[in-house]
Amino acid sequence: MKILMVLTSHGQMGDTGHKTGFWLEEFTAPYYVFRDAGAEITLASPNGGQPPVDPNSEAEEALTETTRRFSEDDRAREALASTRKLSDINIHDFDAVFYPGGHGPLWDLAEDKHSIQLLEEANRADMVIGAVCHAPAVFRHPESPNGDHFVRGRSVTGFSNSEEEAVGLTNVVPFLVEDMLREKGGNYSKGDDWAPYIVVDANLITGQNPASSEGAAKAVLQALADQGKG
Repeated sequence: MKILMVLTSHGQMGDTGHKTGFWLEEFTAPYYVFRDAGAEITLASPNGGQPPVDPNSEAEEALTETTRRFSEDDRAREALASTRKLSDINIHDFDAVFYPGGHGPLWDLAEDKHSIQLLEEANRADMVIGAVCHAPAVFRHPESPNGDHFVRGRSVTGFSNSEEEAVGLTNVVPFLVEDMLREKGGNYSKGDDWAPYIVVDANLITGQNPASSEGAAKAVLQALADQGKG
């Protein structure tokens, strides 16, 4: 099975002067779930090359078993340093696509024309699509084959308003993931703040927060197995 993981290239937190990017655990946990299952993984980002890591996700209190494994994994670090440009990707070369979160996607991937097209093509082909935490922001603009919004009538989750408030960024981010998913017609639900919560709606899999990364990736593998591609 072939899985595409799409990471942000955006490293600035609005006009605050603080850095952002992707959240390390939200990349490493799914990456190792996929790799340990034998998947062939391709990494991509809008700009290609090394995507920015949110420095807060590298703080001691944010480290996990998979982030520590990654820090000692030359193969994985080299792959991350040389992501392919999203514009060069043919989604039909893959069985699934997965978007790790972090605040970065709110600024670039949510508006990226190549990501929007990729998601629309993947959905038309009934490919498995996963996104965790802030990454469901990428569903802001894609449409379904019937011309309706991508998430309209579908069960989804993503970083909650209360979690955004807890990290003090409600008035910094360009939009709130929970609000956007609701406004676009998604059947949004959430679990307890910071606890694992994963929603599966056919080929669409979403996780609420960093703690949901591993579970969302495992749900992607299950969905691939259900399609006979696991």
